[in-house]
Amino acid sequence: MAMKKAEKELVKKEQVHLQTQAETSLPVALTQRFELYPENKRRPVNKTVFKNNYFQLTYNTRENTLEVSSIGNLVYSAIPYDTGRNYLQRAAIQYLLHPEEVREYLERHQTNVEQYLALSIFQLTNKRVDKKSPEVAQAYQAILQNPLLEIQVVGRLLQHDDTGPLSANLAGKFLFSENAKTGIAGYLSEYLKFVVQLTQSFPLTTDGRNIGVLENLSPEFALADKEQQLMFDSDITPALNTLPVEVKQPIEQSLMQNTQLMATNNQPLLRSEFGKELSDVRKNYVAHSVAPQELTQYFENVLPTENDNLVNVVSDLHIRDGKFPFSNKHYNILAGNVMDSRVTNQVIKGIYVIGNHELAAVLPENSDTTSEEWAKWQPFKNTKWFQLIRENPSDAWPLLPIGDHPFYRVVQKEIQARFPKMTVLNNSSVIHDGIRYIGLTIPVALVQRKKRLQRFILATLTKQLSEDREIPTVIVSNAPLFNELSRLSPRSQSYSKEYDCSEPAIRQLFEEFNIIGAVHGHHPIPAAFGRYKLTEFAGRERFVVCSIYSDMNTGFDLMSLI
Repeated sequence: MAMKKAEKELVKKEQVHLQTQAETSLPVALTQRFELYPENKRRPVNKTVFKNNYFQLTYNTRENTLEVSSIGNLVYSAIPYDTGRNYLQRAAIQYLLHPEEVREYLERHQTNVEQYLALSIFQLTNKRVDKKSPEVAQAYQAILQNPLLEIQVVGRLLQHDDTGPLSANLAGKFLFSENAKTGIAGYLSEYLKFVVQLTQSFPLTTDGRNIGVLENLSPEFALADKEQQLMFDSDITPALNTLPVEVKQPIEQSLMQNTQLMATNNQPLLRSEFGKELSDVRKNYVAHSVAPQELTQYFENVLPTENDNLVNVVSDLHIRDGKFPFSNKHYNILAGNVMDSRVTNQVIKGIYVIGNHELAAVLPENSDTTSEEWAKWQPFKNTKWFQLIRENPSDAWPLLPIGDHPFYRVVQKEIQARFPKMTVLNNSSVIHDGIRYIGLTIPVALVQRKKRLQRFILATLTKQLSEDREIPTVIVSNAPLFNELSRLSPRSQSYSKEYDCSEPAIRQLFEEFNIIGAVHGHHPIPAAFGRYKLTEFAGRERFVVCSIYSDMNTGFDLMSLI
């Protein structure tokens, strides 16, 4: 009985703490709204701030974050396993802010849209048509004539540029006749109404994924391009003039009167009305997806392959065709997993750290292990992990050696020969323009051997930091050091809560030395989730950057943070 009472007291204290944190983090105009929603009394963490019939704004008191989400009855898409919601919401915000630029983006991708339309027609009719056929031309014009479909197609193109070509359910995504059955247009129309009302009613801003508070912008929003954020003074009139009247009128009413939005005729797809049909579609769904890398040959890269970032961070290029995919004449940080095949680059400058994919990519293509080119690898040939790297690399990763192992020095020399103007950091450091970069060889996150891994991190950092406590220092590795300095979401299947920093001496190093941030790669974090975050570790705010390569993302400029 006493235990239950103590537990209740702890819960009550936690609730008070979270409530106090919310009150200090949010404007009064938002925290006062907690009392308006009875469900908040039983929700210590996710507090409702505002909602209408279809959407809600919630505040996570633990993570100090705001999020817009649809309420359960609203169906985003009748397409099974449709993963494009965040991309479409980003496209919707950009359409509100810059309709002309959105149209230009679509037109730059016209050849790829035509390819998608041809494939959509084939998936629907089993009839093959040419990209320049009358059927494709008619379908392309239908996109230009329907703003809500145009927003969707631009969102799909953002996803294409981010993750590679799409293949499943193309007709529902690109053909007007089929798209009308998916409910996505209704979802977007209600989403647009909600976010406009939200940003007009409260001191908030959004880019379609993140929500920021204008009175207390996080550094991430402060550094972001304000022109990409919808807020109370955004000029959305040009976009409104193109939207259907049933979408335009409620938004205009919200702008003029700042009142509750009226219902429209553009009805969304509701689970309460179509739940059984949607369930049957998903239950009977037969996937016909194709891996993006297999489709790449059918599409053109219409985005620039050169960037001018002064300190350009990018990782996980996974080059398979031997061609380096982008150019930057300044300083580059390649945070591992650059190669899945043999590749060289004689001109790119900067630093390079070793990832797990390099370990297989640098091995000789000649299968005769008695040949001269295999001589340098002979000391490792009898180890289980090395045999697996040759035969089935994915099984080798949990067994990789920790620390300053001779194998990594051989890999380092192989990479250095292929990238002569790069400095390959293998548990070593270099200073560039007053910033010290320490490159640690952590090819994978070894959760089961965390203690040994963190002892290695501690020893290497202690050596490389030396006695210089003032110089700004950035730590670069392929796999993240530990959860506290990782961009991997706890919601990811790759996330392990056990991979935390459990070595107090590492925290002490961070307290004593001017370590301003960390860079990693390894985990497939979509560019749509952002390239960086600012987080508190060991008593100070530090940045964490993970800039995964895609056609849309040839790198992140670290100068914006340092």
